[in-house]
Amino acid sequence: MLSYLIRRIWQMVPTLIGVVLLVFFLFHFFGGDPAVIIAGQGANAKQVALIQQQLGLDKPWWVQLWIFVKEVVTLNWGRSWATNEEVSHIFATRLPATLTIMVPLTLLQVLLALPLGLGVAYVRGSLTDRAVMITTTVALSISFLVYVIIGQWLFGFELGWFPVQGWSQNTGYNLIRYAPLPVFLAVCVSLAPQTRLYRTFFLDEIGHDYVRTARAKGVSEKSVMLKHVLRNAMIPILTDLGTGLPSIFIGAFLLEVFFSIPGLGREVLLAVNRSDYPVIQAFTVYLAVLTMVVNLLTDIGYKLVDPRVVLK
Repeated sequence: MLSYLIRRIWQMVPTLIGVVLLVFFLFHFFGGDPAVIIAGQGANAKQVALIQQQLGLDKPWWVQLWIFVKEVVTLNWGRSWATNEEVSHIFATRLPATLTIMVPLTLLQVLLALPLGLGVAYVRGSLTDRAVMITTTVALSISFLVYVIIGQWLFGFELGWFPVQGWSQNTGYNLIRYAPLPVFLAVCVSLAPQTRLYRTFFLDEIGHDYVRTARAKGVSEKSVMLKHVLRNAMIPILTDLGTGLPSIFIGAFLLEVFFSIPGLGREVLLAVNRSDYPVIQAFTVYLAVLTMVVNLLTDIGYKLVDPRVVLK
């Protein structure tokens, strides 16, 4: 296991180098001149040149690349071009709000979709199965924005159960007061596709020979589903979770915009509108690292759920 981890971590290095180079050249040669955007339409060439000098954009591209590489290695991304706030401080102060939304969302999505998908697979072909499939199909056809609008109107304005905006410095209070509505709406959106997907995984396992053998030995259907089907279906489920976790992270950003949550996602969107390259570049590199780490943890999870898996 240790040798496998060392090899995988070593393999991440060239991938990260490729991401760093791609990010730098895309922003440097195709992203436009941020000095012009910051200066505004009424600025003259002298003002633009002064801003370029202050931001270090007047230096040769290889010097800027070396500075960017040092920022990646030291995790010191400098200051935001728009607010002059340290980029590291932006991530440190905005990330807790994002995690307050993302962590409950991920846990609830898995904890609800797993038993629901398993239960529907258990009653496969029945009226309940067909009703759930029709309901999930209808839910998939509705835009996420519709969920947000109706959810805010019903639970926020009509019933008054939850506020549609607001945030505090207390994480526990945020979990109780401000996070339930956006998390609930996001779970409603994600539950339909996850239930259908997990049902497919379970039905695929049910058709294997080991299930028929277990039934022939007199094992009850519940034991077959819980002890055999569920365990063997965990590998594709872990694959789905590993590949979908970065997208859940991005999806939490939309909730921050709709509910005015001062998280990392809203800050990144503001940085995009302002052409605040240091913030955007830092987020892009961090997201790439997160994806690689999640993929590694997913591979380790394969070994934990099925000891027969050999990591090479």
